[in-house]
Amino acid sequence: MRLEIVSAADFLVHLLRLQAGQLSERQLEMFKSSITEVLRRRYRDHWFPDKPNRGSGYRCLRINGKMDPVIAQAGANVGLLPTVLHNLFPSELTMWIDPSEVSYRIGENGSICVLYERTEPDPDEITPRPSSSSSSSSSTYSSSSSSSSISSMSSGLSSSPTSIGISQQQQYESCKDSLIFEHAQFNEQIAAFVSS
Repeated sequence: MRLEIVSAADFLVHLLRLQAGQLSERQLEMFKSSITEVLRRRYRDHWFPDKPNRGSGYRCLRINGKMDPVIAQAGANVGLLPTVLHNLFPSELTMWIDPSEVSYRIGENGSICVLYERTEPDPDEITPRPSSSSSSSSSTYSSSSSSSSISSMSSGLSSSPTSIGISQQQQYESCKDSLIFEHAQFNEQIAAFVSS
């Protein structure tokens, strides 16, 4: 659950950071810490690695004309008004934070883009079976320690259930177009984030 939440928090902070000068680095870091903690507490009893679709609606973050209450709570915890956050985020944003996958969509008709995908079960989340040997977790998530960088996928976008048969490059172009269409001011910065 930790990597999925960190992936989501990093992406949300990245979206806020793209609104140059609106929030200080300290405010961004405080928001990241708050959203991480709010999500961790919220998902604690709603995280089912053996059945990742169970509880998916509960874990979904959604901005669609009104601010998502979970994001608003995280902002309020650090003194950011929901109206301020609502103006900084895309007007239509959906984010699914599920065991082994974090994906998002900007715009009601945008492409679903995968931010994080684990290809093997997390040994910390699966109940060990007596006859199984431990295996290491493999994921497409990598982290950067630079304050100007953000955690992102290490090998491009993975296929989502709605884009089976579409190559990674085609999906990247589709996600990039959705982002640029919705928020032209994000331009190539967010496209670079999605493709890294």
